Amino acid sequence: MSESVHTNTSLWSKGMKAVISAQFLSAFADNALLFATLALMKELFYPDWSQPVLQMVFVGAYILFAPFVGQIADSFAKGRVMMFANVLKLIGAASICFGVNPFIGYTLVGVGAAAYSPAKYGILGELTTGDKLVKANGLMESSTIASILLGSVAGGVLADWHVMAALGVCAVAYAGAIVANVMIPKLPAARPGQSWRFTPMTRSFFTACRELWTNPETRFSLVGTSLFWGAGVTLRFLLVLWVPVALGIVDNATPTYLNAMVAVGIVVGAGAAAKLITLETVARCMPAGILIGVGVVFFALQHTQLPAYGLLLLIGIMGGFFVVPLNALLQERGKKTVGAGNAIAVQNLGENSAMLLMLGLYSLAVKVGVPIVGVGVGFGAIFALAIAALWIWGQRRKG
Repeated sequence: MSESVHTNTSLWSKGMKAVISAQFLSAFADNALLFATLALMKELFYPDWSQPVLQMVFVGAYILFAPFVGQIADSFAKGRVMMFANVLKLIGAASICFGVNPFIGYTLVGVGAAAYSPAKYGILGELTTGDKLVKANGLMESSTIASILLGSVAGGVLADWHVMAALGVCAVAYAGAIVANVMIPKLPAARPGQSWRFTPMTRSFFTACRELWTNPETRFSLVGTSLFWGAGVTLRFLLVLWVPVALGIVDNATPTYLNAMVAVGIVVGAGAAAKLITLETVARCMPAGILIGVGVVFFALQHTQLPAYGLLLLIGIMGGFFVVPLNALLQERGKKTVGAGNAIAVQNLGENSAMLLMLGLYSLAVKVGVPIVGVGVGFGAIFALAIAALWIWGQRRKG
């Protein structure tokens, strides 16, 4: 990479402000669009079991394009890759507004999101350096968390007012992200001239997969994070059906408020993990993983709002405490073996595969008529047992 890339390494350079703004608007629209589209499906009388299928087509795009998106991000100016990805998201959101099947529109959004992910993180190292890079990552994560909280709530609240207005706001937010992307300086491609042949691209990716999945430490981390994010996305859809059954509330906003409590808890738990756990003491996070499942069991049995909000906050805290150390372990070990970028790509594949599997099982359970409270209790119990088994396996491996 040429030295001219770092035209201004300030944490608040024009380029960095544009990246953070684009990330906020794009992630805001992602989260608002999910709940707005779910509200549209409810309005159009789609069956309940089809709701998680919406997320499955989104996740499927991540899995399908996993071997290629990293090279795409490195072969072109990353700001332009981000802009192209947001254009795809805008087309997807606009198509839903204009009556295209929501599954088709949301698939386009998923393709855009898959291309966007490696570019948004990769560009940080091109806009700033040294200690500021850590702070830049912190800004990116803060922007993402804020967008998840505000986007989820906005999607539900606006959909209660007018579904088409909610979808329109999502499209406008994507358009705003595209404008912000245009403001990012056009930086040289990190690795131009790479081979675009299918076989070498896939071979390189799956070689990294094999290396990380055969290493005991990185496999331990991959299984744990995949279980966590698979469970997290399933819980998001569980809430949509659980709220009217358990609380008797039929609006679109309440499930988004409950989701926001989980996100707040994750921030608190992540902060606690950073202070209390090191790479040498990663196993300390495992009891928190078991408590996530136990918390979901108790949550599913609630019939009043206050305990439900409290339990979801605790589930989020346990989640942040559980997943942050496992992420750190994978990034550290991955950097020393296949490279940090490849490690993240492999992790994305594992997590999205777990999401696809868990959402499929959840959709099947709803389709065959399992009561939603029973689905929640079973889901929490199975998750707790899975984490307990992972913990025991990890202890035996060390012994």
